[in-house]
Amino acid sequence: MISKEEFKIGSWVVYPSHGVGKLDNIEKFEVDGETSDFFVISFLKNKLVLRLPVGHAIQAGLRRIASKNDMKNVFDILIQKTRRRKTMWSKRVQEYEAKINSGDPCMIAEVIRDLHKDGTNNAQSFSERQIYQLAMERLAREISVIEQIEEIEAIKKLETVLQAA
Repeated sequence: MISKEEFKIGSWVVYPSHGVGKLDNIEKFEVDGETSDFFVISFLKNKLVLRLPVGHAIQAGLRRIASKNDMKNVFDILIQKTRRRKTMWSKRVQEYEAKINSGDPCMIAEVIRDLHKDGTNNAQSFSERQIYQLAMERLAREISVIEQIEEIEAIKKLETVLQAA
């Protein structure tokens, strides 16, 4: 079980299905006659406030923001050769969405790498573009917090790495 001392109010955290958010507070709420502590996390980009029971944070996948060293692995994945698979698109969509919603920056980088189109491939379909953009936004938000840069700069950095690969 996670303790509320492991996360500091005002720190950045990653919630897998929503991405990067700021831990605004720890509040007590009464649920079914029992008082419990809840993390209050705001996701400014999505205009969302999440109240997550402290006791369920690990099960939900809440984690601290990645380190700069962790991001080195992400960039290593991005420069690897694209892995094209011959499986049905519907199956790949499910796999890509699961990777994005895992909250793991390395898995998100795999999605970006596999869906990135350089000038030599056919254009992306609408659904490929949507998944690619979602993955880029999720990863860019985390990079922007780690490197203290704007999200658009983080996207440019990712695109530069992909073009160089």
